Amino acid sequence: MSEALLEQAVQLHRAGRRDEAARLYSALLQQDPRHFYALYFLGFAYFESGEFERAAELMAQAVKINPRSPDAFYNLGCSYLQLQRHQQAVLCFDAALGLKPDYDAAWTNRGVALLSLRRQSDALASFDRAIQLNPRDPEAFSNRGTAWFELQRYDRAAEDYARVAELAPDFPHARGNLALARSYCCDWRFAERDRAEITAAIRAGRPAISPHASVLLLDSAEDQLLCARNWTSTHGPAAHAPPAPGAYDHSKIRVAYVSGDFHQHATAMLLVGVLEEHDRERFEISGVSFGADDSSALRRRVAAACDRFLDVQAASDHEIAQKLLDLQIDIAVDLKGFTQGSRPGIFARRAAPIQINYLGHPGTMGAEYIDYILADEIVIPPEMQRHYTEQVVYLPGSYQATDRHRQIPEERPTRAEAGLPEHAFVFCCFNNSCKITGENFHVWMRLLRSIEGSVLWLLAGNETAVQNLKGATEAAGVEADRLIFAPRTAPDSHLARHALADLFLDTLPCSAHTAASDALWAGLPLLTVAGTTFAGRVAASLLNALGVPELVTASLAEYEALALSLARKPQELAAIRAAVAERRRTSALFNTARFTRNLERAYLMMWERQRQKLDTRAFTVPAA
Repeated sequence: MSEALLEQAVQLHRAGRRDEAARLYSALLQQDPRHFYALYFLGFAYFESGEFERAAELMAQAVKINPRSPDAFYNLGCSYLQLQRHQQAVLCFDAALGLKPDYDAAWTNRGVALLSLRRQSDALASFDRAIQLNPRDPEAFSNRGTAWFELQRYDRAAEDYARVAELAPDFPHARGNLALARSYCCDWRFAERDRAEITAAIRAGRPAISPHASVLLLDSAEDQLLCARNWTSTHGPAAHAPPAPGAYDHSKIRVAYVSGDFHQHATAMLLVGVLEEHDRERFEISGVSFGADDSSALRRRVAAACDRFLDVQAASDHEIAQKLLDLQIDIAVDLKGFTQGSRPGIFARRAAPIQINYLGHPGTMGAEYIDYILADEIVIPPEMQRHYTEQVVYLPGSYQATDRHRQIPEERPTRAEAGLPEHAFVFCCFNNSCKITGENFHVWMRLLRSIEGSVLWLLAGNETAVQNLKGATEAAGVEADRLIFAPRTAPDSHLARHALADLFLDTLPCSAHTAASDALWAGLPLLTVAGTTFAGRVAASLLNALGVPELVTASLAEYEALALSLARKPQELAAIRAAVAERRRTSALFNTARFTRNLERAYLMMWERQRQKLDTRAFTVPAA
């Protein structure tokens, strides 16, 4: 009788009638609580419906009853993987492989778990084994590409992503991953074709690129919105987000900043001063960290600046969301968005009545569960609001937080120590290599040819990018030694060496963000083009807030002409440099206390609307 019932349940399951099958599996378990297959298939049904906690419970029971089933261990590992219990997942995949050494999917997912544990080299070995067993598996190649990417071996990542595109052209994000890896290598041979194919796929509703990559590579806010919506609908971590909790009644507004970047990272460097400046009479501040603890001074400073600092890197999205609900957080601020290592599932589970997209992801999240995005009228002009699912909250000046207490060492390196010629004009760009496009580079080469003896100073990224940039320099008819690479160094030393450059040249379609803040704080003039997306207008926002809008241009042609003029008119450039140095002390941009008061006013206005049960809407914060 039980076997006939099991067969009927399995047939229903295969036919896609999962709920009916689950009822029959449950009926079997009422008859026999130790029925292995009923436990296994019911656990699998819960997994398919996204109820991973329940799936893990059932699969754990199943492996106790039958510890000789590699599939049960495998599916238990996959459940743990979804719950971010990565160490437990590895143990389960190891158990499955102990029973079935040629289980290629187990090798692949073991590698995924190891990647999440930041054991990239071990993950590579797992992916290598999976590919050895199944040389045509695009998932294994895609994950190995990600491992290479995290190790900053972008050339190897590009090779694997190209193989994915060859094996399965419609594999999710294959084309975008390949284009992003190539951009980090400054390999522009296929850039125009890649952008065209990615854009066409986005408009057709196909998952061609991740939302994070889209803000780096694409110049259309509309396409970035389509991309984010597509990701949220197909990879959304919670199909049925619970309703937002009602407004709490606290004596202080409880704000939680949620991030994986509370360590030596740009987000922490920008935000830490704001955390310290918050008004503790009106606000209670929690830091919620799901990233690595690097034991740095910056992490300690962030933790000390919070009333409560929670290290939740071992917790699942559900557990973190529940923690915020238990704490009755009024406002949860997502500082990651879709950037690397993000956890949007926390917010999809409605961790707070008010949820905000801020600082990490310079674009829309396309998600109904994010209520607001913090911006300014430069990064999101009012006519561009239609490209954001969030309601836009306009802060006075610039949206970007800054830390007025960042120290620049008194002792500065000499040009000779930095490998720069003593009397040459030094153009520089300290943006990551992925932001440098062929169009930008051609302008820079024309500037070098026009300004005799001038040099271009760039960050030394991966070796492939360095070699490709040198090759592009020579192809442009410029001596390769006029391209000089600055090695990576500590943040304070990096700030100090800005003084050696004459003019920072920004990039499109993605402008300088933290790099722009660094340059201006160090007193270095920065020249930008106001782009067509949030990510392309950040430097313009900072320059306007600093009070030097004359360094914001409307096109690459205008940008090139102004760069050439400033390089040829040292007195004019010196005056601008003096203005930047003066205004860094007096402007709103680096007034962290004033910025924090404006931010708090935004929170109060959101909270008041929530308390009055009014709909979310866009609004402008009056300046403090």
